[in-house]
Amino acid sequence: MPVNDLARGDVVTADTDTPVGELASTMADEGVGSIVVTDGDDPVGIVTDRDLTLRVLGEQADPEGLTAGDVMSDELRTVDIDDGFYEVAALMSDDGVRRVPVLEDGGLAGIITFDDVVELLADEQQHIADIVRSQRPPY
Repeated sequence: MPVNDLARGDVVTADTDTPVGELASTMADEGVGSIVVTDGDDPVGIVTDRDLTLRVLGEQADPEGLTAGDVMSDELRTVDIDDGFYEVAALMSDDGVRRVPVLEDGGLAGIITFDDVVELLADEQQHIADIVRSQRPPY
């Protein structure tokens, strides 16, 4: 299954100069745990709720002077829109990431999260269980 079939297209983004307070408010308003940081159309990093916790609260930093560029993870792991499900699952596992921006022609096209992967696997497992039930002999 291609990543294109799984990825969400409504990615929440911010610029590198967005204040961390605004990032936190946006996460709360949008109901997301991450914001992809962009430079124009190009993703350059990601800020997660965990980044805010560890890099601001954990370091007892003054959030007033911090921006997305200060707290983002800039070693961004991405996949191409044509990559397969197993490629993104392996990347998440190998690199220990839960959110992976999806690129098309180098630009941001979507995002796939660990929750999306788990949901797909649960749906597939339910489908398999339904097949087994339908083929089970009567008692």
